Amino acid sequence: MDLGITGRVALVHGAGGGLGGAAAQRLAAEGAVIAVADVRGEAAEVTADRIRGAGGRALALEWDLGDLSVIDANATRIEDVLGPVDILVNNTGGPPPTPVLGNGPDTWTDHFRSMVLSVIAIADRVVPGMCDRGWGRVVTSTSSGVVAPIADLGLSNSVRTALVGWSKTLAREVGGAGVTCNIVVPGRIGTARVRALDESKAAREKRSVGEVADASIASIPVGRYGDPAEYAAVVAFLQQTGVGLAVRKYVMRRRGLLAHDAQRSPGALPQRGRARRGRPAAGAARPARPADEALLTLRPSRYAPGRVR
Repeated sequence: MDLGITGRVALVHGAGGGLGGAAAQRLAAEGAVIAVADVRGEAAEVTADRIRGAGGRALALEWDLGDLSVIDANATRIEDVLGPVDILVNNTGGPPPTPVLGNGPDTWTDHFRSMVLSVIAIADRVVPGMCDRGWGRVVTSTSSGVVAPIADLGLSNSVRTALVGWSKTLAREVGGAGVTCNIVVPGRIGTARVRALDESKAAREKRSVGEVADASIASIPVGRYGDPAEYAAVVAFLQQTGVGLAVRKYVMRRRGLLAHDAQRSPGALPQRGRARRGRPAAGAARPARPADEALLTLRPSRYAPGRVR
């Protein structure tokens, strides 16, 4: 399937590994030219080398999202070497596990700067050019904590939620110019971040890491953590030229599917007064979805093309 993004310039943050690295390599495989950004310069270079080794073009950038002063210089370098940014993948690092109470103002400020203000400022720098050219894609990765708060991830749950409101608002503002904005909400994906969270939970609850992971996996019908490549496939799908009518939201649930209104057929609108579908009796096991079932449920927006409700 040709996504129609050959030659498009994609800026992917957190691309030195994990979800960002997988997304960068998948977009490169689809023909995009990649600006590989990561706070770890060596890691960014590793991803860029892999892309080049597979026949793609890539520029590695050491980029600390907590330093807003470098945004213009880095964006200018991308434009000089690769061209103007057409695709922006916002993928920020996660804060350490902590309750929502007891964090000082400096802690909140630091994480808000690196996880929210940086995303906003980078978009301010590159999205106007997308609008001028009549085409652009903005994908922002958050966390399943924006759907249902995750225990002991108070900072992450709170700060990432701001990106949801920002992305929806941006989508309304730039949709008419051919720029779509979507949110990807990953659940339990097998990355170093998730392993670190499992280790933290194990230490907190005085259990083994294996026990914590097994308990988490038991709640996922497909019986495993997600693979970063699966996340990357969703990010790539959202870039294609044919997806100009953006859906409301993309949510990757812990239960092994990508969902928003997942029980409705594509294009269906909610109808008042209809009986809700039956639910399993109390204590009954939730039916598992097969591993090969489509992970994507599309719901076209009732608003203008490119907008997210």
